[in-house]
Amino acid sequence: MKVMNGKIKAIIYALLAALFYAINVPVSKILLRTVGPASMAALLYLGAGLGIAALSVFKNKDRNKSQRLTRKDMPYVIGMIVLDVAAPIFLMLGISYGSSANASLLGNFEIVATTVIALCIFEEAVSKRLWIAILLITLSSIILSFEGTESLQFSYGSLFVLLATVCWGFENNCTRNISSKDTYEIVTVKGIFSGLGSLVIAFSRREAFPEIRYIAAALILGFVAYGLSIFLYVRAQNTLGAAKTSAYYAVAPFFGVFLSFVFLREELSILYLTALVVMIAGSVFVVRDTLVRHHSHTHQHTFTHTHDGVKHTHTVMHTHDHDHYVTDERHGHHHSVSELEKLAGAVHSI
Repeated sequence: MKVMNGKIKAIIYALLAALFYAINVPVSKILLRTVGPASMAALLYLGAGLGIAALSVFKNKDRNKSQRLTRKDMPYVIGMIVLDVAAPIFLMLGISYGSSANASLLGNFEIVATTVIALCIFEEAVSKRLWIAILLITLSSIILSFEGTESLQFSYGSLFVLLATVCWGFENNCTRNISSKDTYEIVTVKGIFSGLGSLVIAFSRREAFPEIRYIAAALILGFVAYGLSIFLYVRAQNTLGAAKTSAYYAVAPFFGVFLSFVFLREELSILYLTALVVMIAGSVFVVRDTLVRHHSHTHQHTFTHTHDGVKHTHTVMHTHDHDHYVTDERHGHHHSVSELEKLAGAVHSI
């Protein structure tokens, strides 16, 4: 029961992480009118790192010295930082060249990237349901990557967003390998060093430094959309793993699209609605896969009974299907009928 409660808590963390991150795309679209893409990425991550560092001062009781990052974690930490420098810059370029709603939906391709990388490099199990979801999400991303059926012109904005999701796919798997460590330290290191890296790129690009009010707005947005989101995401990863956490995070683009419609008044097209339906179907499969897996098991049962003064022993083989709710430490099985009742009846008739 304790393990299941921990899993439910992790699912809530993943969904809240998605909700916080969804604020990023439409608000960034507005701020990018006055802030350069690299500068915007830098401020978002700096806001995340500084904000979580400030929170850690009041949460010392939740920290454990044994959970601090060590030298063994450095390859994953460095990979996480480098990828986090590249990904948001690609995303900001994608948002500036394309629509906010389009970028929100394409963000779901991160599920595909994270899952494939988790399977091929980190050897996480991937089920048939998850493969179906990957195909549907990929199809939706392809549909969204074209600006119209008339011109069939590939959108550079969509390409940049897809590059960002691939970077985050690798970054998710790097973070997964250190997710059991101190979450405050992970987010602080990730935010500050990724922000500084993006800031160096912004200076090298000679981007104009924004006004103080825009800097403040970007830092606050970074704390909420990146800091709190990453913090909750890492906590969820520690229980669910990279692929499963990414699956629940799939709701983020839909929150983002809704906010884009509300704040930016972006119009819907037939192409967009088609991609949305396909994307929803893929997300349903991927979320379903994280909750339930269907298995068949064959068991051998031995029954001993006395009949007419003679002891009889019977061995009965049976196969049953069940829904398998996966946790990290133990499994719960739910049967539609009692298999033991069937076996008892079979023995009684012998």
